[in-house]
Amino acid sequence: MNTVETEQLEIKLLLEALYHRYGYDFRQYSQASIKRRVLHYLSKTNHDAISALIPSLLYDEKSFKSFLFCVSVTVTEMFRDPWFYDTLQKEVFPFLKTYPFINIWHAGCATGEEVYSLAILLKESNLYDRAHIYATDFNDRALQKAKDRIYPLERMKDYSTNYQKSGGKFSLSDYYHAQYDAVIFDAALQKNITFANHNLATDGVFSEMHLVLCRNVLIYFNRDLQNRVLSIFRDSLCYNGFLCLGSKETLDFSGVRNSFIEVARKERIYQHKNDRGRLER
Repeated sequence: MNTVETEQLEIKLLLEALYHRYGYDFRQYSQASIKRRVLHYLSKTNHDAISALIPSLLYDEKSFKSFLFCVSVTVTEMFRDPWFYDTLQKEVFPFLKTYPFINIWHAGCATGEEVYSLAILLKESNLYDRAHIYATDFNDRALQKAKDRIYPLERMKDYSTNYQKSGGKFSLSDYYHAQYDAVIFDAALQKNITFANHNLATDGVFSEMHLVLCRNVLIYFNRDLQNRVLSIFRDSLCYNGFLCLGSKETLDFSGVRNSFIEVARKERIYQHKNDRGRLER
């Protein structure tokens, strides 16, 4: 067995052990992606082999939480892909306005920047007061950052540019208070947001959602896990509800493709079709 094969076996044993010990299932993540993140974590420890990580992670929950944060993908930004948010307002918000209340699931919300982006645009479209956003992630440390609403001041210039390109109506600074090298976003934006731990690899559906967003998460899963997660999203959506994926993700070739129609190809926005399979307001 060569070095590469040995490394793959070590990763397989590690992921199997973590699943049985903690219930976190990384076994169906993309092999290249999970290997890269495990090796990154290994480089930050005193261990010289992946197999050496197993005892410490199994017996030391603090080490496991550190591992979990390291292997989680928490790379995000406010109004990421501004053209997506612009299209969301033009193509999806008019449908949402027809409902007396709106349920939204933001899956894989990471540290919350995109959740607050959505909340701001809902507020500017007079939709926020009848909406409730369920923002979920399996990483508790990331969720706590999202709940804290505190972000680096140095990022605000780029975020403000994204906000304007997204069709923002005011100034992003209207929504936060700056102090020293950080900003805190207004608590009012969090009023209709519920942050919760949810693992897409093992947990189930959120029922009767009008909008589900899960952007730039599926790219880290293998095909079987992608199909599992997409089935969860389909089963969570009401008829004519919308699903939004990342720019490098698609329903093409998935097991749920026939359950959706394409609303905006570039933006990866899909609608759960009704019985007649066409758009209806």
